[in-house]
Amino acid sequence: METLAITLLTIDTIALIVLVLLQSGKSAGLSGAISGGAEQLFGKQKARGIDAVLHKATIVTGVLFFVLAFLSAYILG
Repeated sequence: METLAITLLTIDTIALIVLVLLQSGKSAGLSGAISGGAEQLFGKQKARGIDAVLHKATIVTGVLFFVLAFLSAYILG
């Protein structure tokens, strides 16, 4: 059971890293830093297509990461 939990955690970690690296940046350099998140605050910029899929998949793998981390700590502890 320990091996299964650690293997699943490793696979999920690699998937999470890949998903984060595939996402496009939300700001465009210095101009994005100055304007901040005001555009996203008012909902003018909505993710479409592959960006939306990557965002949702990142959330799912992130939640799965925490569940597997707690599960493996419980099993090993």
